[in-house]
Amino acid sequence: MAALIVLFVASLWAGGQNALAGGGSFITLPSLMFTGMDARAANITSTVALFPAQIVTGYTGRAGAQGAEGLSLKALFVISLAGGAVGGAILLATPPSFFAHLVPWLVLFATALFAWGSFLRRQPEPGEASLPPWGAGLAQFGIAVYGGYFGGGIGLLMMAALTMAGLAVRAAGATKNVLAGVMNASAVALFVFSHDVHWTQVAVTTVGASIGGWLGALMLQRVNEKALRVGVVVIGVALTIGLFIKAP
Repeated sequence: MAALIVLFVASLWAGGQNALAGGGSFITLPSLMFTGMDARAANITSTVALFPAQIVTGYTGRAGAQGAEGLSLKALFVISLAGGAVGGAILLATPPSFFAHLVPWLVLFATALFAWGSFLRRQPEPGEASLPPWGAGLAQFGIAVYGGYFGGGIGLLMMAALTMAGLAVRAAGATKNVLAGVMNASAVALFVFSHDVHWTQVAVTTVGASIGGWLGALMLQRVNEKALRVGVVVIGVALTIGLFIKAP
């Protein structure tokens, strides 16, 4: 019961963090592991638990989503669906012991990616396209595979790829939210049949993250986003160190 209370509080935080700046999975992953599951099961359970909030977010902003030049939104939708299924299938085929060795590197990659996207990446000019349609499609498929497998940092990866394909930042943000839900939908469709999903923890995390996301949306204009992003990087670094120390 104590572990579930900690998980609920952490999920509130993760939901708010996702709504304000992203990086909520850095909080749900160790919190779910704290309840007694291994890293792979925690990753699968986290994906399922956070999925409803992703659908709500994507649906709410669907009017602003659009395709890139030479690559329609429908094509991006199909690419994301296929890539997410591939990533989810690879994760289910990954032995838990191997994933336990791999997850510190995945968190390190996601943390570095978040730091780059938050503080170092140059914002392109509106309409500036440096990725051709085939390159944008290939990038989206790779991101979707990674998203179905692990998912940390997929929002920043998509923002980078979509703006490089010529979308304005606001349109890229709306499109990213839609596609994140799509790629995770195919992964979740596979995960719900897995014994690695811990449904009690799913329920606690989903409720906590949903409430936190709602509160985060209300506070969106009052919170220092840069400070939140610094906090995500600090959490990611601490989590990476902890996972490397505890790695089998």
